[in-house]
Amino acid sequence: MSRFLRHLQVVASHCTTARSAVLTGRIPGINCPISTSQVLQFLTKYNETTDWQKKLTPEQYVVTREKGTEEPFSGIYLNHYEVGMYHCVCCDAPLFSSEAKYESGTGWPAFSEAHGTWERDESHAAIIRSPDNSLGSAGTEVLRKNCDAHLGHVFDGPDPTGQRFCINSVALTFKLRENGTPDMEEELMDFLKQCVQNGLKGL
Repeated sequence: MSRFLRHLQVVASHCTTARSAVLTGRIPGINCPISTSQVLQFLTKYNETTDWQKKLTPEQYVVTREKGTEEPFSGIYLNHYEVGMYHCVCCDAPLFSSEAKYESGTGWPAFSEAHGTWERDESHAAIIRSPDNSLGSAGTEVLRKNCDAHLGHVFDGPDPTGQRFCINSVALTFKLRENGTPDMEEELMDFLKQCVQNGLKGL
């Protein structure tokens, strides 16, 4: 617990420093002024001029940038059971924990909730929902919040959350959790990024 508290104190200090940097337009250790858009660019690892066709494989591009769907039962993460975190293939943001993954029998990786969700509150998650009628009926598309990557769709699902995030494997990358234990540093860094982003909203 003491180790956790020390980490938390460091993060709190970084949050204060990061917010100060945003408000003053400077990053500690760098003398040149920066803009809010540059700070956001640093956080999201992409900008509006990103050449997605060069960055992504053809399959990744069709799914994430043109809202395509991979063939059912073809994805590399469908029958994937390692412990870790699934990230966005476009901007590397953490999206879904392996702890939320389950077997749905539908042909695509299924998750009960997005990483960062607190009960039903997704305000701190890296995804957003958008109405979508492309499937022939009213549906809900799942997008990456900052880089707009199409990830898949969300449907009604089993308990305990009552929802099923049906996500394309090619929209994801996977990072293994060492020794099968929670990665404290990764979780604290995610928290730090959220602190900075929340600070930007108040400008």
